[in-house]
Amino acid sequence: MSRLLLLILAISGLTSLAQAHTVIVYPGYRGNNLHTNGTVAEANGLGTAWYNDSYIYPYGMMWEYPCGGMPTSTNRTKWPVKGGAISVQPGWFQGHETALIYINLGLGSVPENMSHVMLSPFQIIGPSDNPYPGTFCLPQVPLPANMTVNVGDHATIQVIEVAVHGAALYNCVDIEFAEPKDVAEVTPENCFNSSDISFAEVFTTTSLSSGVERTVSTSFLFLSLLSLGVVLYNGV
Repeated sequence: MSRLLLLILAISGLTSLAQAHTVIVYPGYRGNNLHTNGTVAEANGLGTAWYNDSYIYPYGMMWEYPCGGMPTSTNRTKWPVKGGAISVQPGWFQGHETALIYINLGLGSVPENMSHVMLSPFQIIGPSDNPYPGTFCLPQVPLPANMTVNVGDHATIQVIEVAVHGAALYNCVDIEFAEPKDVAEVTPENCFNSSDISFAEVFTTTSLSSGVERTVSTSFLFLSLLSLGVVLYNGV
């Protein structure tokens, strides 16, 4: 997906009432769920409701678990059998000054759950609460620990963005595992890190004593960009 296409989708998405949406730039995503329709009153307070012979999403489709209101796609994207790149544009609309990112995997053509953790959660920090055009690129996201898959197996990658007010945005791409030579090339156009997005550590601490002498146990869930093998294209 080119930067021009991303810009076109962003402009079209801004015409809706939705806020705080994400897009999986690479390897792609199920479909355009960057819109809101219906009202909260028509849905009787639900996130999704059947109204006038169609579904309505008064808060926006992307708030719906597990894949932002989009059904499983039959047009699957090939992705390396040993893990590969994922690039995300996290700030299509306002509400992304800070957020937590989760990346999970569901196995099968129609996964029953998305419970297989590919990466520990990490925080992104944007330039402001307003929309921004930045992306982040993780060029080598591994398979979940102790998992082995075969060429031709089906799965779904789910990217979750947890906004500052606690709500979660869901986006998915349906994949078919393939040899690296059969996968779309990762380039500076489809997987790059923007200078207006930074990262922060997510950790837990436990204090075992008070006063000057303290014992702290710290478990870092996200250590650094380097630990993920992030490549900075074009100097950003």
